Amino acid sequence: MRRDALERREALIGAAIACFTERGFAVPLEEIADRAGVGRGTLYRNFKDRMALTLAIFAREIDRMAERLDPDLSVAAAISAAVRGGREAAALFGRLATEISLSDEDMAAFRALGDRLEGMLEPIVARARARGEVRADLTAKDVAIAIRMASGLMMRRLPKAELDTQLDQALELLMRGYRAA
Repeated sequence: MRRDALERREALIGAAIACFTERGFAVPLEEIADRAGVGRGTLYRNFKDRMALTLAIFAREIDRMAERLDPDLSVAAAISAAVRGGREAAALFGRLATEISLSDEDMAAFRALGDRLEGMLEPIVARARARGEVRADLTAKDVAIAIRMASGLMMRRLPKAELDTQLDQALELLMRGYRAA
């Protein structure tokens, strides 16, 4: 993709995040295009529909998470990095999940994003198992579920310090269950 086209695509994704957060999934796509400073045609050249735009938002978050997740992290540090770094995306997902009706194709696309997340977590989990830090039967899917659970804490309207404390407590509880015997 050319640099200018990539910048317009990123502007659309950023505008969609802001509009979906403020007004919900039904916000007119023209409003998203206007906020991004592009025409409707540019929006539709990049995204066939509202769901494609939504998937792009979460695919970008998975890409950003990949940058934050060092394979040598402990499982607790990986969960913490994913949850703290993905706070805004989790809140948006929580809001949109109540407003979106998914087709089988859309559901498959969201599952594929979940599969990507699990693939990123697998080296972290494998290394933690090899170091004896976690149970031998712990899977990347287990850790992905823990990230989704802990992300729910971050959607609450509490001061950041209180949210951080609650996340630390949740991680301690999770790690008690994950530790090798």
